[in-house]
Amino acid sequence: MRIAQVAPLTEAVPPRLYGGTERVVHWLTEELVALGHDVTLFASGDSETSARLEATWPKALRLDGAVRDPNALHIVMLERVRQKCDDEEFDLLHFHLDYYPFSLFSRQPTPFLTTLHGRLDLPEHQPVFTVFSSVPVISISDAQRRPVPQANWIRTVHHGIPEKLLMPLDLRPQYLAVLGRIAPEKGVDRAIRIAMRCGIPLKIAAKVDASDQDYYDEVIRRLIDGNPLVEFIGEIGDREKPEFLSGAIALLVPIDWPEPFGLVMIEAMACGTPVIAYNRGSVAEIVDHGLTGFVVDDEGSAVAAVERVFDLSRSAVRQQFESRFTARRMALEYLEAYNRLVEPVEPRIKLVSSAE
Repeated sequence: MRIAQVAPLTEAVPPRLYGGTERVVHWLTEELVALGHDVTLFASGDSETSARLEATWPKALRLDGAVRDPNALHIVMLERVRQKCDDEEFDLLHFHLDYYPFSLFSRQPTPFLTTLHGRLDLPEHQPVFTVFSSVPVISISDAQRRPVPQANWIRTVHHGIPEKLLMPLDLRPQYLAVLGRIAPEKGVDRAIRIAMRCGIPLKIAAKVDASDQDYYDEVIRRLIDGNPLVEFIGEIGDREKPEFLSGAIALLVPIDWPEPFGLVMIEAMACGTPVIAYNRGSVAEIVDHGLTGFVVDDEGSAVAAVERVFDLSRSAVRQQFESRFTARRMALEYLEAYNRLVEPVEPRIKLVSSAE
C-alpha cells in the first residue's frame, strides 16, 4: 500500500528529546516500511526515516527561533500533500495534525484518516466534530472519545513503542520517578508531596516549556530548592531512559487532566517499572491495576500504592508491555483501519484505445 504519513513540523521525526506525537509517527512509519509498504513521510527536513521524506521546512520548528507563525508552514505542507494526491501517488493519507486537514481533504478522492493525539474536551471542539462528523478519525484511547461522540470514530489504536527500544536493566530500584514535562496538569507538585510523605527520593526527568515557566518558578522550584529528597535532572532522551526507569521503584503520574494516552506509562512498563497514576483520562485503560501498577484517586491512595508496589513482578510488567504496547501491534491495527477505508473505494478505470 502507498501510504502518506503527515506529521507536525514542531519536532523532527523522531524528536531529539521530548515530543510524543512525532515519536509515535516515527515508530509507526518504521514498522510500516518493515512490513513492506511504500511510505512517504511529510515532516521537517531534519527528520530521519526509512521512508521517503518530503520536507516542508528544513528544521523542526521548536528548534528554529526564526519561525513565528508555525500555522503558515503547516498549511503549505497540507497543500503539498494535496498536490501529490492530484498525481494519484497515494492509496491512503494518514494525518497527525488534529482537525487541520478536515476541510481540504474532504474535498478530494484519496481516502484519509486522522489520529487525534490531543484532548477533545474543550467547548470549541463540539462544532468542529459536528460539522465534520463524516471525517474518519482514530482515537488513542476510548477515554479520549467521550467528549465528542458525534465524531466518525473508526477505531481506537493505543500507542506502541519498538519492543527493543527500552529494555529493563538489572538495577536496584531506589527512588520514585517523574518523566516527561513539568506543567500544572502533570501534577509534579503532587508527585513531590507523595515522595515526601513516603520518605523516598524522587528524581524528575522532565522539560519545562516556556508556557509553563511560571508554574515551575512559582510552584515547583520552591519544592525542589533545598529539598534533599528531590533531584531535578531535566529533559532526557531514549538513550537515558532505560537506566532512569529501571532504577525507579515506580513512575508517578499524578495527572489532573484527561490525558488522551500518556506515553511515559508504557515507557516505564517497557523497563519493567510499575506505574502509579491518578484515575484520569486514559489511565485505567493503560495501567492494569495490581499487575503493571496502581490506579489511584488522590495523594493518600498513591502513598498507600507505593507501599504495595514492591509486591509487583517487574518481569510481569515487562511481559504485559510486550503483549499490549509494541509498535508492531500498533502498525498492524492501523493497517486494519487503512484497509477498511481503502477497500470500498472503486478502482479508477483507465480507458485504453483500440490502438493500444
